[in-house]
Amino acid sequence: MSDIYIAGISMTVFGRHFERSLDDLAGEALDGALKDAGCSKEDIGTAFYAGITNGPLQGQFAIPGQVVLGKLGVDGIPIYNIDNGCAAGSSAFALAVQSLKAGVTDVALAIGAEKMNVEDKLSVLKLMEAGWDVSRADENYARLVKLGEGVVPPEGSESDKPFSRFMSIYAALCRNHMAKWGTTQRQIAAVSAKNHQHSVHNPWSQFRKSFTIDEVLGSPPISYPLTLPMCAPVTDGSAAAIICTEEGLKRIGADRSRCIKVAASVVRSASSRSIDQHELNLARLAANQAYEIAGLGPSDMHVAEVHDAAAMGEIIQVENLGFVEMGQGGPAAERGDFTIGGRIPVNPSGGLESKGHPLGATGIGQLYELVTQLRGEAGPRQVEGARHAIQENGGGNIGVEEAAVAIHILTK
Repeated sequence: MSDIYIAGISMTVFGRHFERSLDDLAGEALDGALKDAGCSKEDIGTAFYAGITNGPLQGQFAIPGQVVLGKLGVDGIPIYNIDNGCAAGSSAFALAVQSLKAGVTDVALAIGAEKMNVEDKLSVLKLMEAGWDVSRADENYARLVKLGEGVVPPEGSESDKPFSRFMSIYAALCRNHMAKWGTTQRQIAAVSAKNHQHSVHNPWSQFRKSFTIDEVLGSPPISYPLTLPMCAPVTDGSAAAIICTEEGLKRIGADRSRCIKVAASVVRSASSRSIDQHELNLARLAANQAYEIAGLGPSDMHVAEVHDAAAMGEIIQVENLGFVEMGQGGPAAERGDFTIGGRIPVNPSGGLESKGHPLGATGIGQLYELVTQLRGEAGPRQVEGARHAIQENGGGNIGVEEAAVAIHILTK
């Protein structure tokens, strides 16, 4: 079976692009990926489009990929629309990889695009709460918030402004981890401060302001222990990748020195595990599966991008990826293990907290950072000697975990 490579990848600046359309953002990412790969739209054999907001925010509930890509000159080929919550972009990428392995084509496109900053802010909040069983929304919320029992939030640690109930759930998961493992609010703030410091050197990031740990702790509260800088913002943006087999690389004449191998591509869905069955966490299972496919392990990874819609997400995922033992993510973060120059740099892009989180584009944006790192083109945020990289991207909620998780391992 042919090896699979990322030949070209691109992203827009993530941010609040009030003056730009969804089509404009997608077009920029597509053109950038094609230029990076050195190929044309006519070389693409199949395309996978990730867009969560097209329906609820723009009214394009069906065929968003055909509509957006058709305007950009990509038509007549199979185009598939992917919605896997916040893991949609990574899922589109994984399906592109599968199509190449199946021999459907030798050049595939994975692209994600979102326009989330709209006048009707309440519609965005409603959208955020669509990533679970909506017929049991109140039941789900009550069950998940209960996980935070055992840690009493201090007075004044809850925002009086409206925010997604998912942030209350993230906060409950934080408090669960705090009660079980002794994780502290300061350790969670250390993750946020590190990621915001990383983002200063990322020209694609929505926020490029540095924070100290004390500044994170002193910021406006969302839901204890989370403060504003610990949470991902509402973001517009797009990212695209051109993925090829060996034959595809030859056909388009790609520069092999800049092509990055996809060593493993895994997507898993949630199970009915309990909160205490850590060994059955779907991200842990997916990571272990990916390590086995790639013939590598946690100690072989030089850099990682993980899903941190809230800072606690990074602590949970570094444990799931095997970088530290369970309960040790917080202390490791406070020590600086995951900082550029540390033992295993995590989220050198700044993570979702500062780079931004345009849902369907997020996963491909993570892959963009890892490709840039493996190519040695990350400038001041470069992880020296990076040869193996891992990405984790989750979406939605089922039970006590994400509904879907994608893991990709890339090698130079």
